[in-house]
Amino acid sequence: MNKVILGALVLCMASSAVLAQTDSATYIMNDQIQAVLKSGTATDRTLRVLDMGSYQLSVAVVHRGATPAGAASQGNASAAAAARPAGAPTCGLATAPAGAAAGQRGMISHTDTVETYIVTSGSGTLITGGQIVNGAPSAPDSDVTRVLNGPSCSGQVYGPTVNRVVHVGDVIVIPANVAHGWTAIGDHVTYLSVRPDPKKVLQPGYVHPAIK
Repeated sequence: MNKVILGALVLCMASSAVLAQTDSATYIMNDQIQAVLKSGTATDRTLRVLDMGSYQLSVAVVHRGATPAGAASQGNASAAAAARPAGAPTCGLATAPAGAAAGQRGMISHTDTVETYIVTSGSGTLITGGQIVNGAPSAPDSDVTRVLNGPSCSGQVYGPTVNRVVHVGDVIVIPANVAHGWTAIGDHVTYLSVRPDPKKVLQPGYVHPAIK
């Protein structure tokens, strides 16, 4: 009985800690962001997932290294897509629209989350638009689905895209289901990504291990 009561108390305290974020400010300091950037080799790293009451809000930092023009910057999801076995489930369109030109490989779209990029260092070409054809869905138990972006689809796009060179200080808002990816990154590009999560698909209360 004591163990049951203790367990319930721990769950209650954890729940209260998450709910407290809805009525007080949350500070993510630059030294915490730098600590996360220095930890491991992942491209995309969620800093925190905050419970805002009717929705969650994720804040992440993303660091991408140099890529030659015409080559996609491989992120967590696109790398996984490249390794998918034959006969695996697909997402996006089954076939390209009539007359649509083949576009960038390694693009990704997110079903439930909007992203706002805030470029903090470096520069690169951000590609948005087009439609992913015969793409690879993110696995339900993958970091992409659970911690980073929620259910996602990655692959090659077809149709018109917008290619835009972005620099420090630029802000880009990418709606859900809009394909996007990077190319022609000279040295690197680092940016914060703020991700509203209205369906609460991300891991509640997640905090990156480097800042716990």
